[in-house]
Amino acid sequence: MNIRNIAIIAHVDHGKTTLVDALLRQANTKLSKENSNKDLIMDSNDLEKERGITIFSKNASVVWSSSAKATADKQDTKINIIDTPGHADFGGEVERVLSMSEGCLLLVDAKEGPMPQTRFVLKKALSLGLRIIVVINKIDKDGANPDQAVNKTFDLFVELGAEDRLLDFPIVFASAKQGKAGLEQDLSKMTDISPIFETILKEIPAPTGKADKPLQMLITTLAQDNFKGKIGIGRIHNGTIHAGEDIIHINRNGEQLKARVASLMTFTGLDRVEAEQAQAGDIVAIAGIEDITIGETIADKDNPIALPLLDVDQPTVKMQFMVNNSPFSGKEGQFSTSRQVRERLHKELQTDMALRVEDADDGTWIVSGRGELHLAILIERLRREGYELQVGRPHVITKEEDGKTLVPYEWVAIEVPQDYAGAVIEKLGKRNGVMQETRTENNISFMEFLIPTRGLFGYRNEFLTDTKGMGIMHSVFHEYAQDAASWREREQGSLVSMESGQTNSYGLLNIQKRGALFLGTQVQVYKGQVIGQHSRPGDLRVNPTKAKELSNMRSKGEGVTEHFSVPHVMDLEDSLQYIGDDELVEITPLNIRMRKIVLDENEERRKAKQK
Repeated sequence: MNIRNIAIIAHVDHGKTTLVDALLRQANTKLSKENSNKDLIMDSNDLEKERGITIFSKNASVVWSSSAKATADKQDTKINIIDTPGHADFGGEVERVLSMSEGCLLLVDAKEGPMPQTRFVLKKALSLGLRIIVVINKIDKDGANPDQAVNKTFDLFVELGAEDRLLDFPIVFASAKQGKAGLEQDLSKMTDISPIFETILKEIPAPTGKADKPLQMLITTLAQDNFKGKIGIGRIHNGTIHAGEDIIHINRNGEQLKARVASLMTFTGLDRVEAEQAQAGDIVAIAGIEDITIGETIADKDNPIALPLLDVDQPTVKMQFMVNNSPFSGKEGQFSTSRQVRERLHKELQTDMALRVEDADDGTWIVSGRGELHLAILIERLRREGYELQVGRPHVITKEEDGKTLVPYEWVAIEVPQDYAGAVIEKLGKRNGVMQETRTENNISFMEFLIPTRGLFGYRNEFLTDTKGMGIMHSVFHEYAQDAASWREREQGSLVSMESGQTNSYGLLNIQKRGALFLGTQVQVYKGQVIGQHSRPGDLRVNPTKAKELSNMRSKGEGVTEHFSVPHVMDLEDSLQYIGDDELVEITPLNIRMRKIVLDENEERRKAKQK
């Protein structure tokens, strides 16, 4: 059977997963009962469904018979499809799965055109010399301009230094939501998604590996099975692999270890199916090697030859993780000890190449990732698995070069109604953002900024408030450069509880005049917990548990005019963006709380004097 391996790359929300759905259904792929009646089949993780973004790369395969071939030459082609994340924080996933493919479908929104993360994923694909098919998606969208999207995409190819052979890219126009595609822009002439399949067969080369050479397979993804244990997924670069075969496992240190393939599986639709053998070019999953990790080679037992290790961009943001030592510790989580949290963090290193975990001298851990979202997703997953922990404020990772300290910078693209552009420019200017480009079309302002990564910490919530929720902001790592000269610290302080107990409406009514509350009534709090944002600089200690003194005297209408404002409940990402250097976020399966590192006010003052 012919094989084609293709990755689908794009900016966030440009329709990758929707397109994969259409391809699977068009090829009459057999789907499980659970998946046959739902949309976004590939977004199987709960977090992906909630956020509407792809976090983990996934494999699927379809079998397609080309109608363009002569009957005598007609042959089924197996197309392995790899759905990749679009967000730069999950770039580690994108980089390693691209090494499994010979080509890419680059999706570009017909209205928005190429965006910052389009640049990010395209740069990775071009560096590998992959053949790229440009799919101009969402041509049915109001305001769509496919011609402009094509021109901007070509400009991006040129800007990224694409070779001449890659500049002559094929173009397909599509509406993935309607399951239609064509070589022309006219949606009325499109009938189904088959033009994408035909373009893949025509433009994407078959794998170059030879079945008669010694076995070489690079592990690019890991999965876990309750019965088979750890499963390594990757492409066979050369040779043939058999179930039950003795092989050599070459680890990252170059050590050659004997092992056996306990189970060999290939992909059919979304499922892994047992197979007796597989040849060069196919993407397979193997079980039976417990200590295998990403980037390692499975080789022939008689002639083991290692493949190059995967190289991944380094993290740019770090956070301090620690066990939960608040007054409520151990009450809401299943796993809360230092040993349990440490084991889980180190287990994550086996599947996430962009993550780093260092053991600190004080018993905490420094966890580094590609961005705030990358680390927030990790924390959310730990929380849902029953872990209890605390984390500190995110910090950027600096680099030393020629005696200078360099910090990461982000390229930010913003799309807002023209009326709100001034507020955005003012706020980003205060955060040391430098505007690179601006234009206005149909009362919508498009702006691009270069800003230190630190400048974006805590800004996303302000951005949504300033733009009344109508702004769109995307960022991607750009470069390391010297830090800006001046930084302004957080302008407002926190409202901190001075007592432990249950919040009371009487106490909260008095406190809400001093700032914005993060919680409502009848909530258990402890001394030192952050319950709101002060309207002025500096922290303010307050008593949310204060109750009204009972008496037998009552006046008509007393308390009727009091109005309790709806509190702003802070989720995990809000909390990570809000806290200062002297605060922590306490994470349990049931609650997200913010607290001072030193809970007692007097002890906090003593420590401040000692410094």
